[in-house]
Parts: sequence; structure tokens; C-alpha cells
Amino acid sequence: MSRGCFYGVGVGPGDPELITLKALRLIQNAAVVSYLANDSGQSQARAIACEAFANVPAEQIEIAINMPMSTDRRLANQAYDEGAEQIRQQLDAGRDVVFLCEGDPLFFGSFAYLLERLQSGFECQVVPGISSVHAASAALQAPLTMLKESFVVVSGRHSDEQIRTALQQHDSVVIMKAGQARPRILALLEETGRNNDARYLEYIGRENQRVESSISELANEVGPYFSLFVITRQERNSR
Repeated sequence: MSRGCFYGVGVGPGDPELITLKALRLIQNAAVVSYLANDSGQSQARAIACEAFANVPAEQIEIAINMPMSTDRRLANQAYDEGAEQIRQQLDAGRDVVFLCEGDPLFFGSFAYLLERLQSGFECQVVPGISSVHAASAALQAPLTMLKESFVVVSGRHSDEQIRTALQQHDSVVIMKAGQARPRILALLEETGRNNDARYLEYIGRENQRVESSISELANEVGPYFSLFVITRQERNSR
């Protein structure tokens, strides 16, 4: 019996209409679909792809990988180990498995942790998705970078020094995973004189999307996980 193929499929940042045709086809025809879920069994990725499940085979198997909301990587790694084992069993049985990933599978994507556990033994393919960075740029109707401008993506989990250096050395900066670090980021934007360059977004492409074009309206408190800052120069040389 031939083994199944493991697909990492990006479903975009939140708008169900931003799923690619290839992702839609794979989800609708997959023998097995997997995704991360919280303690209540809810999955952001599956919710984004909800329209794709309207015409799936009745026998389609779903594997929900429970991911604890914790910064303890030991718990996360245990969840990935257990999830990879469930997926491995399906692949060994000859079934293709499609793993749904918010945004793009290989850009801060959970798929990467399963890929490293499975790619040595199985065929793997990746279907790219629209990242929250590009969805944020579209929501703001603002270019991320132009001509010779430099561009960098950092995480709110980086140190103050790393974020400060990015703000000082690059024209355009996107700070991902900004929720817990929001008070620190606001202080660093003030310190580096980039308050006026910064915009803030939450839940891009979803019903509860929030866009703040001026961070002066932003409370100096922790925000949601699905949030980011986009910092671009106010004055740009477009010629």
C-alpha cells in the first residue's frame, strides 16, 4: 500500500474568500483534514475554511490537535508529538492528510512543527496562503515597501533591543504577535520617534477586525494574540 501525502495548506488570515482555489480543492477532496484547536475544540483555521467544508465527503476524517494556550514550549511540543503520531497513522494507511494553517503554512505557521516531525518519512507538499502581513497592507491600502526601502518582520516576543534596532535601522517594520507585548511596543515606538509611522490591526479579515491608523487611540494594555503593528515611513520617495 502506498503512503499518503501530507499537505500544509494556508487558509489566509481570516476572510474565507481569501482561500486559494488549490486549497479549496484539497480540503474538499481530502480523506483526512487536521488543524489546531483550543481546549473547547474550536479551531480558528477550520472556522476560516468553513465554506470549504460544505461539500466534503461524508467519510472525511478530522483530526483536531489540542494546543494548550501556554508559553511553555514543552506542552506545545507534546501536542505536536501527539498530533504528528495521529497524522502518521493516517499517512501509513495510505490516506492523504491536509493540515489547515492560518495565514501561510511556513510563515510563523504551526505546520512547520509538524513538517519537521513527518517530512523524513512521507511525501509533503505546501500550498501557500495569504499572510496577515499582506492582508494588513491591503486593509491599510499602504505599500509595505517601495524602491530602496528596507523591510523587516519581527515578533513581539523579541527583546526590547531587537525591536528597537529594527525600528531604528529599517524603513518598514511589521511586529507580529503583538498582543502580550503591546505596552512594550508602544514604549519603543515612542522612544524611537516612530509613533506617527505606526498603525495597529487586530483580527484582519474577520468580523471583529480593528484598524487603528493612529496609535494614540490605543490603550496601553495587553491586546489579543491576533494583532500586529505596521510601521512605514510617512514621507516616501516614490520616484
